[in-house]
Amino acid sequence: MQIELDRIDYDILDRLQNNARITNKELAAAVGLAPSSCLSRVQRLRAEGILGESHARVAPEALGIGLQALVAVRLRQHSRQQVKAFWKHALGLPEVLAVFHLSGAQDFLVHVAVRDAAHLRDLALDAFTARSEVAHLETSVLFDHAVKPAFPNLRKTTT
Repeated sequence: MQIELDRIDYDILDRLQNNARITNKELAAAVGLAPSSCLSRVQRLRAEGILGESHARVAPEALGIGLQALVAVRLRQHSRQQVKAFWKHALGLPEVLAVFHLSGAQDFLVHVAVRDAAHLRDLALDAFTARSEVAHLETSVLFDHAVKPAFPNLRKTTT
């Protein structure tokens, strides 16, 4: 990303990360711009890939999810081909919420959402350990978790 961001761009990003449902009129007033100027900036941030899609958070229980887990996966061989194959496979599973490619003893950490312990067991056996590139699997049940709605702004602005 080569776009230069200024103080107002960062303010827009901070506000949208914390409330993606804010209207353009409210956002413009909050950052001190005319609505048309604010909309132009938001559109530019989207076009540059800096501002992505917005999603609604749904209560897991409403979807039949009773258990979440982190599945640590070690591949037999850490080759580009096996990494890509596992990455694609994991992201294609409906129970997978997130996939992390790691350094260290494990190659992947996969966040999954399932109905119950039996569903987790079946997913581990059928979707992970049955794959030829998987050498080792370790599953940790999540008792609770929280996700912050926004990334921290670690860049200093000059304007």
